[in-house]
Amino acid sequence: MNTWKTNWEESKKRYIEWWNNKGIIISMWEHLEKDGRPHELIKAPQPAKDWDQQWFNSEWRAQSLNYQLSKSSFKADILPVANTHLGPGSLAACLGAELDGGEDTIWIKENAVFDGTIELQEDNKWWKLHQDLLKECKSLSNGNYFVGCPDLIEGLDTLASLKGTDNVLMDMMMQPEVLEEQLKKVNDIYFQVFDRIYDIIREGDEMAFCYFSIWGPGKVSKLQSDISLMISEDDFRRFAQPYLREQAQKIDYTLYHLDGVDAMRHVDAILEIEELNAVQWTPGVGEPQGGDPRWYDLYKRILAGGKSIMANWVTLDELQPLLDNVGNQGLHINIDFKLEKDIETALKIVEKYR
Repeated sequence: MNTWKTNWEESKKRYIEWWNNKGIIISMWEHLEKDGRPHELIKAPQPAKDWDQQWFNSEWRAQSLNYQLSKSSFKADILPVANTHLGPGSLAACLGAELDGGEDTIWIKENAVFDGTIELQEDNKWWKLHQDLLKECKSLSNGNYFVGCPDLIEGLDTLASLKGTDNVLMDMMMQPEVLEEQLKKVNDIYFQVFDRIYDIIREGDEMAFCYFSIWGPGKVSKLQSDISLMISEDDFRRFAQPYLREQAQKIDYTLYHLDGVDAMRHVDAILEIEELNAVQWTPGVGEPQGGDPRWYDLYKRILAGGKSIMANWVTLDELQPLLDNVGNQGLHINIDFKLEKDIETALKIVEKYR
């Protein structure tokens, strides 16, 4: 793969170390415009006419991503990944929910006439869009960057997007066996969709995942259960953990997205998933972000549980204290870089710890 990232082999080794609870990665979630000339002179597409074109026109979006990446910085361990997401939890749309594009995101609307049927239909327009977008992006990438897997999401969160959160929570109490059967079907379809996407986007056996821009030398996915902040530890172990465990067993490299302080009570259950490689922490609205000292103990707990960590939206002034207190093994630190020169500053700090 002749990627635009000139230090790819070096970063590749760091990612492999990180999946194995070692070393330090310095990256950022999205991309920053590089200084100087672009990697390649790519013509910018005409501005999108509306939100539908911006999000749901495969040809326009692939051209836009190709142009954006051609002028993005890939210093440190920032990955060249085309972000093909179709909303947070687009698997639900492939099963009957609807997508609605907005200015800076895609909203997923539950199926108002959901009848309990959970199946993947080849003529579903959103499933067709997933495939068309990925193929269009892959055709333009020319090995310069990875085409990321969309943020499919799984399990309880997919059902919540499909039939509504309240209905999922009611099912836990009123018909738990029915809910478990639906969760099994969702997982079965998840693997069908994931494997077909993998076959489109993979570079050899390698692939990248859009959310948090992660890469691995095999199949890679971000896992989550955001609805978990509304349920007990017992319900998490019954209705979330088994299906997350199956994903971690079947996918080579997995990162769990732990979202919100109310979800912290499930950390023990998450750490019980032996095959899970890493945990990412999102504190939630109104809370300090990932570099704040109040999260040091959480990171140490996760590391002690045998998982690597990902800390997000860390600032430059938080970087050294984080390393001093948490250590230098199994850390993926996403910094909200504003200027390319700030990347060099971060690397000088990190070199003391490598």
